[in-house]
Amino acid sequence: MNPTLLIELFTEELPPKALPKLGAAFADGIFAELVKLGFVAADAEAVTFASPRRLAVTIANVAAVQPEQTIEKRGPAVAAGMKDGKPSPALLGFARSCGLAPEAVESLETVHDGKQDVYVFRSVKAGEALAAVLSDIVAATLKKLPAPKMMRWADREGQFIRPVHGLTMLHGSDVIAGKVLHLESGRITRGHRFLSNGDISINSAEGYARQMHDEGKVIASFAARRALIGEKLNEAAAKLNATIAADDALFDEVTALVEWPVVLAAGFEAEFLQVPQECLILTMQQNQKYFPLLDQNGKLMNQFLLVSNLQTDDPSHIINGNERVLRARLSDAKFFFEQDKKQKLDTRVGKLANVVYHNKIGSQLERVTRLESIAGEIAKLLGADVSKTTRAAYLAKADLSTDMVGEFPELQGIMGQYYAKHDGEDTEVAYAVEAHYKPKFAGDTLPEGAIAQSVSLADKLETLVGIYGIGLIPTGDKDPFALRRAALGVLRMALVQPLDLKVLLSTTAASFPAGLIAEGTVEGLYGFMLDRLKNLLAAEYPAADIDAVLALKPTQINDVTVRLAAVAEFKALPESAALAAANKRIRNILKKVEGEVPALNAALLQEAAEKELFAALQAVQGPVNDALAANDFTKALKQLAALKAPVDAFFDGVMVMADDLAVRGNRLALLSALAELMNRVAELSLLAD
Repeated sequence: MNPTLLIELFTEELPPKALPKLGAAFADGIFAELVKLGFVAADAEAVTFASPRRLAVTIANVAAVQPEQTIEKRGPAVAAGMKDGKPSPALLGFARSCGLAPEAVESLETVHDGKQDVYVFRSVKAGEALAAVLSDIVAATLKKLPAPKMMRWADREGQFIRPVHGLTMLHGSDVIAGKVLHLESGRITRGHRFLSNGDISINSAEGYARQMHDEGKVIASFAARRALIGEKLNEAAAKLNATIAADDALFDEVTALVEWPVVLAAGFEAEFLQVPQECLILTMQQNQKYFPLLDQNGKLMNQFLLVSNLQTDDPSHIINGNERVLRARLSDAKFFFEQDKKQKLDTRVGKLANVVYHNKIGSQLERVTRLESIAGEIAKLLGADVSKTTRAAYLAKADLSTDMVGEFPELQGIMGQYYAKHDGEDTEVAYAVEAHYKPKFAGDTLPEGAIAQSVSLADKLETLVGIYGIGLIPTGDKDPFALRRAALGVLRMALVQPLDLKVLLSTTAASFPAGLIAEGTVEGLYGFMLDRLKNLLAAEYPAADIDAVLALKPTQINDVTVRLAAVAEFKALPESAALAAANKRIRNILKKVEGEVPALNAALLQEAAEKELFAALQAVQGPVNDALAANDFTKALKQLAALKAPVDAFFDGVMVMADDLAVRGNRLALLSALAELMNRVAELSLLAD
């Protein structure tokens, strides 16, 4: 076994939200380059370390020297290499490039490259030492890190995310000499800013994590530190008979802020619980990085947990200081809440005239007018109370002018519901004010009830048509108005409601002033949404099945999954593969037809096989139509099984492109009628191999 390699970059405090990615990219970049150069095997163990003041990696079994490399260089063709028994200029030039004297050309080997014999020069290159390349590997990796912003410090030209004060490069217990960002490598680093006793001399790469823990009071591994924080938080919450209200982002950020985590319990005055708990939770999480606690009923408690980066015999001063800071924050939230309640929500709507939505589309007040119109039309389609729906749409954006939402934009909708309830609005109206933003992310719940869904659909459709209609179409990963998210929200609701997507888009477009939305917006946006639908369904259904169903450009989106289920059952039939292949053949034939296919004339049918196919087609046409009328797509597709034998016989015994133009046209008409019937549920030709 070769020794373990350690590389550590000691810095000033790194951006906490970027730290997990920085640590992974630093370790992965160095490891990948060492594998590429042959210093380490691809399956070697690499351990990532990332703390507020360091990025590091240890890699096991790293060779001190690269393996020898066999270099092969190909030259001119043998046929062109010799002229009249003498080396040609091309061959002499190749020899010089390989470091050979002219008289040594005869020592060159020849190989056949598949076309001709060519000259080949082979040599063995000694492997380079790790010490010769490691500094360059580290420097190159640093330049590729996903850094939010670079900076310079002191009088140095080098740039990094934060000033760098130390570079450790150890191979086993030996220092690898090198220089990165003007820093000479060594074995000296520093531990915790307050708990460590000065410089730490790392004895060996293998013992790095243990030495940092014991001497430096630093848990260098991000993963280990995060796990410890979670364990300590859960233990503290259990003692208080509570659960923690926090997401992964808060755990990651707090882990990136501390090197020696200490969990402490603190509290605040119960009077603040009169403020909506969403406000208090957001204040604690976003501003202070605290962990709110919920009781067994899911209600916020006036206690919370904090993760300190200091360990002390008497933590009371830390607890009191954090409580004091939080008290000021909660006082602000309480003040905003009390002030906002003094003004009714519906009186705030007029202020939206001064809030620009988009300079080409108008103000938020103009948008609210459109939302009322769109939501009212959708409510009719869903059988919802139109009056309540339009009232909810009218109030939906009113909380944008409140102090609380001004301070915490994440609370839009949530505060609107609280204020609507305070004003005595109908319960369903108040709920719709909040729920119209749903779904906010993948996996989020849908709004409940037809009123909330109507307003939610109106909000997303207005955004889609308005922004798309003025030409701001998402490209690549750029989607500043979150049109993809809005489209997925509409589609998720349309999958469970009997709504026609084209009707929704047309109704929405009609709510905008004439000439504001570009021509073709509805069609373009419809195609855009079908692409999103394909992505949405991809996790549950085969790609070919999805393509087959969406090829028909369905507008009744809630039919799509039913069609997909029918296609799955059709594929299980023994006749399905042959029918799909025949359908593909029919489509290919019809594509080559110039002009329109004439009407089918039974009197022009000549061959027995085409007459039998015509009869079979007529026999299944009625049952297929009846099944489709009942939305029984599975039954409709199963009726097609009866066509396999006559279709096979037709292609075996009938020449479609007959010399007689009338007969040819009639046979094409028969195939066209067959294709039209077979592809009522899905484009079956796309199921063919």
